[in-house]
Amino acid sequence: MIRYQLEPQLGVDDFIDVLIRSTLAERRPVHERSTIETMLRKADILLTARDEARLIGVSRAISDFSFCTYLSDLAVDESYQGRGIGRELVRMTHLEAGLNTALILLAAPKAQTYYPHIGMTKHDSAWVIPRIPHV
Repeated sequence: MIRYQLEPQLGVDDFIDVLIRSTLAERRPVHERSTIETMLRKADILLTARDEARLIGVSRAISDFSFCTYLSDLAVDESYQGRGIGRELVRMTHLEAGLNTALILLAAPKAQTYYPHIGMTKHDSAWVIPRIPHV
């Protein structure tokens, strides 16, 4: 049975491990521990999905809890994908932030077909200034 919970003290190693098992590590600075640690500590919402003690999914979001919520990371272990875990993490993230907020995310290239499947609509005017990694 999958257990979902708020987990604001999620550890860096667990987070990196699930990023790797979900393939999201390809687009996250998993070799910059201090960056990952700050990402976790500064998040407003950290939701996890666990099978027994094993971390199999995570949703990390930043929110003002009034108008908008940015779902920055949605990661589900590849061996657990297709079971509704991502959908439930998105739903619970939006509930935690407040349904009065717009839930916003930038889709990873491999996940672009997933989000319409769970009821999200595409927005064609997102603009980004790329990250400049620490040197």
